[in-house]
Amino acid sequence: MSLKRIYTTVFLVVLAILLGVVAFSSWYTVDQSEQAVIQTFGKVEEGISEPGLHFKMPWPIQTVEKLSKETFSLQFGYEEKNGEVVEFTSDTKMITGDENIVLADMVVMWKITNPGKYLYNSDDPQAVLYNATSASLRSIIGSSQIDEALTSGKGQIEVEVFDLLTSLMEKYDVGISVTAVKLQDVELPNAEVRKAFTNVTDARETMNTKINEANRYRNQKMNEAEGEKDAIISRAEGEKAARVEQARGDVARFNALYAEYVNAPELTRKRLILETMEEVLPYAEIYIMNDDGNTMKYFPIRPMERTETTTPKPPANQEGSGTNE
Repeated sequence: MSLKRIYTTVFLVVLAILLGVVAFSSWYTVDQSEQAVIQTFGKVEEGISEPGLHFKMPWPIQTVEKLSKETFSLQFGYEEKNGEVVEFTSDTKMITGDENIVLADMVVMWKITNPGKYLYNSDDPQAVLYNATSASLRSIIGSSQIDEALTSGKGQIEVEVFDLLTSLMEKYDVGISVTAVKLQDVELPNAEVRKAFTNVTDARETMNTKINEANRYRNQKMNEAEGEKDAIISRAEGEKAARVEQARGDVARFNALYAEYVNAPELTRKRLILETMEEVLPYAEIYIMNDDGNTMKYFPIRPMERTETTTPKPPANQEGSGTNE
């Protein structure tokens, strides 16, 4: 074989290899769960490629880096491997605002929102996020009371940690966005302190229960008193209205009587005397008395009248049979 033919063959093989490299390196595919960043001679291009098949300049002019769109979780203060939990006490030990020691760990949900910054603005973006989480949690715990951290204040602590951590990650600009934070455990460092705090918490709950019961009893009695007051006022209003109406009727009768008296004084006076006697005499007791010395004898008339009134009369047929005889 001639030398020229060998060179030609080698050239064609190299050319085929180059064309193959160009062909295979000029196309790339982005999945639905992925995002890509293009680099031209090492410079990051703006924008994120949409899912699908895309074209780029062949290597080494342009290269592509693919990153996941999924939401990741950062476990602060502990690590779970193969079903076992390993705690990092040195990271979770913190001092509260009232100078008590607590152990607090947290889960941070985050995602990559800028692949270029995530790849090149920091050597280890996840370490930056971990340290920022530690700083944020320690800052908020340090300004909170121990009661808030251990009981009802956890929700507010999570909100404040989320706000502070979000602002820190925006400041560090490493292409990471925090989506949620969740406190896992906030507890005291030893069993004796935990027991004492539990006793205090139980006592406080008992106190709140008693206060609620007392308030409920007070409200019940106040409602009963209000109801009784309303009933008394209602009866008084009714009696007032009745007496007012009765007074108006009495005034109207008196005015009518006075008008008759002006027209006929003597006749009206006698009529009033007679009407008064008619009202009084039926209820008067009448006695016939005889004073013959030291002893006054009397004879009650009204009881005898009532006795005669209640004595049954004989039947008519008996009276008739007596007459015939």
